[in-house]
Amino acid sequence: MKILVTGGAGYIGSHTVRVLRLRGHEPVIFDNLTRGHREAALDAPLIVGDLLSLDDLTGALRTTGSEAVLHFAAFTYVGESVGHPDVYYRNNTAGTMNLLEAMRKHKVSKLVFSSTAAVYGDPIRTPIDESHPQSPVNPYGRSKLMVEWMLRDHQVAFGLGFAALRYFNAAGASLDGRIGEDHDPETHLIPRVLMSITGEIPEVTILGTDWETPDGTCIRDYIHVEDLAQAHVLALEHLGRGGASNAWNLGTGKGHSVKEVIQSAERVSHRKVPTVSGARRAGDPGVLVASSDKIRKDLGWKPEHADLDSIVGSAWRWIEKGGRYKNKATPEEAQTTHPIR
Repeated sequence: MKILVTGGAGYIGSHTVRVLRLRGHEPVIFDNLTRGHREAALDAPLIVGDLLSLDDLTGALRTTGSEAVLHFAAFTYVGESVGHPDVYYRNNTAGTMNLLEAMRKHKVSKLVFSSTAAVYGDPIRTPIDESHPQSPVNPYGRSKLMVEWMLRDHQVAFGLGFAALRYFNAAGASLDGRIGEDHDPETHLIPRVLMSITGEIPEVTILGTDWETPDGTCIRDYIHVEDLAQAHVLALEHLGRGGASNAWNLGTGKGHSVKEVIQSAERVSHRKVPTVSGARRAGDPGVLVASSDKIRKDLGWKPEHADLDSIVGSAWRWIEKGGRYKNKATPEEAQTTHPIR
């Protein structure tokens, strides 16, 4: 299929574009490059455009003849969303409404949506399955849940076929080391642990050592970015066969503590991780682990790189190469209607 990939120059989107091409699809990236990277697109076609511009979206769908959309374009920092909820609702929710309107105009009726475990909020049970109550505790999670509601309503009203993939902690880098994780600022645990080894940051702060977990630190379900990418392509092909719309969790079903991540980083790098202990971060649950039984059963997906050392090792190889894209957006490309600095 011909696929428009919004946010396809970002971390998860760029990995998914590579898998799409390997499976014989024809992806075109749509990205404003404010948080994505031109280099991450590799040699895939790239349209520089903004989710808040209906003209940009309709033009991209018209010129590419896209038959489906993979939608990654979003702001994703929980803390930032608390301070700038207006920006998150405008970009993540209103921007997606623009996308859905453009899709209707061009009769594109299949969408794979990058959702999040944040739609669940504080867990009342773990592992979390898709029937768990959805009660997000921050604007980021709410902005994504609103999109899920919109997708269901568009399915009823307009026949939209959709897959909402709720993933837990994306991590790692491509196995060949060509693309990886480059956020500014970097808030994710695994890259920060590795950045402390290289001296890019002085140390890693462990946010709470008194959680009700075996070693006192938070536990999260880490899923390799290439496994995430495979799941998006399986969901797309499911919709292409006329499969039913649905929401699926993406995780390994196994949690790892902060201390276990640090120990893994020390094993793969053969270096010591400098750490300090800090207070718990407000709003953090102690344990977040997915049940991915549903997507395994429905789509035949299974993680191929679930071992923690494999995940951390791929990220370490990316960090050793520099862990950064060299060519940032031009000043013109970096101008958006919703900057946060």
